[in-house]
Amino acid sequence: MSNTFRPPNLGLATVGLSLATFMQVLDTTIANVSLPTIAGNLGVSSEQSTWVITSFAVSNAIALPLTGFLTRRFGETKLFIWSTLLFALASLLCGLAQSMNMLILFRAIQGAVAGPMYPITQALLISIYPPAKRGMALALLAMVTVVAPIAGPVMGGWITDNYTWPWIFFINVPLGMFAVSVVATQLAGRPEHTERPKMDYVGLITLIIGVGALQVVLDKGNDDDWFNSQFIIAMSVTSAISLAVFLIWELTDKDPIVNLRLFRHRNFTTGTLSMVLGYAAFFGIALLIPQWLQRNLGYTATWAGLATAPIGVLPVLLTVFVGRYATRFDLRWLASFAFLVMGGTCFMRANFYGDVDFNHVVWVTLLQGLGVAFFFMPVLTIVLSDLQPREIAAGSGLATFLRTLGGSFAASIVTFLWQHRAIVHHSQLTETLTPYNPIAQQAMAQMGAAHDPQRARAQLEQMVNQQAFNISFDEVFYVLGIIFIALIAVVWLAKPPFTAKAGPAASGH
Repeated sequence: MSNTFRPPNLGLATVGLSLATFMQVLDTTIANVSLPTIAGNLGVSSEQSTWVITSFAVSNAIALPLTGFLTRRFGETKLFIWSTLLFALASLLCGLAQSMNMLILFRAIQGAVAGPMYPITQALLISIYPPAKRGMALALLAMVTVVAPIAGPVMGGWITDNYTWPWIFFINVPLGMFAVSVVATQLAGRPEHTERPKMDYVGLITLIIGVGALQVVLDKGNDDDWFNSQFIIAMSVTSAISLAVFLIWELTDKDPIVNLRLFRHRNFTTGTLSMVLGYAAFFGIALLIPQWLQRNLGYTATWAGLATAPIGVLPVLLTVFVGRYATRFDLRWLASFAFLVMGGTCFMRANFYGDVDFNHVVWVTLLQGLGVAFFFMPVLTIVLSDLQPREIAAGSGLATFLRTLGGSFAASIVTFLWQHRAIVHHSQLTETLTPYNPIAQQAMAQMGAAHDPQRARAQLEQMVNQQAFNISFDEVFYVLGIIFIALIAVVWLAKPPFTAKAGPAASGH
């Protein structure tokens, strides 16, 4: 253990740590709008190309609970540096991939090595900042978490249109090297306790199988007609058994890979539940809005990205205020305000129609950003507030793991609900389109059915289809709004004081 550690330049250290986290979070969405181009270039179907997203998400989520074990073994600073270096290398390999199988493999590696980056960044920021400024540090990190997923589709679309798709991965190489050089310089000699903890192989294997199988069910269930598919049934049973064994083992093992005993802390449990459900709803919104804009309103991928990008404006502008003054208020009030605003904007979107203009879409998105600005930092502080210093890294890793899974599950569930309810409404609407319905006859006449009945029927079918997806869109946002409002009650189950503690988090799971 070195005794030559000097306090870092907080500005430089924050830039290095936040840049690596921005890069990692950015990669959860940057490939979304590039999938059609990637599929065409590598000669696969659009359905197969979705594994570019899934492979990263699954491996990233599975790696997150290893944070506590890895920090105990290698130390926080060394783990951060190696994770960032390997992430940059995996990004380079993704860009060089010549087949879809190679790309999926390298994306899985990229997601796995990125697992510890976010929770370790949290722990390092808390440890290097004085108590009075830790709220500011967490607010800055929360801003990165919000802006990166929004910037991803915009950057991905622009890079793909103006260069080639491999550059969405190549861009990580110089960013990663810069982040490593800054952190290695600023945190050189930082004292950290390391040991050789026992590896929980049973927990690791059952976690990989259980989460992996569950993610496959959620990703492929709708395409394979859910439980009418023997494959989906088999994967569901595999997931259920594996996760049951995992839970029992982790609660009884002396040295578990995931310390589920952290849920004995009231604020950790309450904060994590609020974080997971809130982020899941937020992620579902971020996924559904661009799809609806492109499918129903005819937006291009670039314009859909621009319409959703304003959600990051107010979080950026308010970060300093939230970080500096949040501790003067009861954080439950701030979180309640966030859930109220985000729930309100969901109800506003639930009244969107097919003729809503761009300015109105942007205005509601901008307003949602006000809620986001008061969401991440207060809730994250509540999550960590009653953990012991040695538990912070593991607690942060576990909370981030569950948050990541929540986002992955929300992506599948929201998409399924939107499509399923659209099918239901399409069936209901077409039941009324009979030759005996005067409204249907009038619509067909206006479309020139007498001269070209086939074209008129096609136009009418398109209108019905769009209307069905519009109604379904509204219903999904009613549900999301109710979730946000319900979380107001959940967050008030937490008990003050809410102050994140610093300490050698590497010594905990």
